Amino acid sequence: FGSVEDAVRAMRDGAADFLRKPFRGDQVQVAVDRALERASLVRENRDLRQALDDRVRIDNLIGEDRRMQAIFKTIKAVADTRTTVLVTGESGTGKTVIARALHAMSSRRNGPFVEVNCGALPETLLESELFGHVKGSFTGATRDKQGKFEAANGGTIFLDEIGTSSQAFQVRLLRVLQDRVVERVGDNRTLETDVRIVLATNLDLDEAVRAGRFREDLYYRLNVVAIEM
Repeated sequence: FGSVEDAVRAMRDGAADFLRKPFRGDQVQVAVDRALERASLVRENRDLRQALDDRVRIDNLIGEDRRMQAIFKTIKAVADTRTTVLVTGESGTGKTVIARALHAMSSRRNGPFVEVNCGALPETLLESELFGHVKGSFTGATRDKQGKFEAANGGTIFLDEIGTSSQAFQVRLLRVLQDRVVERVGDNRTLETDVRIVLATNLDLDEAVRAGRFREDLYYRLNVVAIEM
């Protein structure tokens, strides 16, 4: 037996309708139908806005070209999976942005995003950086060190310029992809890792495989989902 003031307050607080006692069944039916129709319109409006926005933008990527639209579609399809993604393209085309978008749109978004430029580090340092090492494993190893794979646990690791890596490093990376375990340099214990792997290169890996510079078995492990920028 509400008053006009009650009705105003209810509507201000988000009520779709307000019925005063006594009311008939058909009045309730009309109110429910009206509320459902309103909710449907709100949902449709939101979906249309989202679809329009997705046509030109996804995370920090903007583009109307049909090829960019295809890339957006791929990102949305695989973002919330553990699937390994290989991003190819020339320098400056946004490969790092793709990796960050895949992380930001996944359920791992609250976990770490760890980026490693494989081409900027010598092989010995790269293995220690990625897999960690134990004290005394080499000159200068004065303490145990956690690797980037361990640091990225529960999140995403982005390995840039993977095409420049050595054969020895490729063998170790292949094991990580196959078994989801890492082994610190100088240690024989394995550590399980729950990490999503995204890789990038500006090299033609098909050609590198044919020339014997890149392992074919690793290439097929990396090339599960390929995004060409």
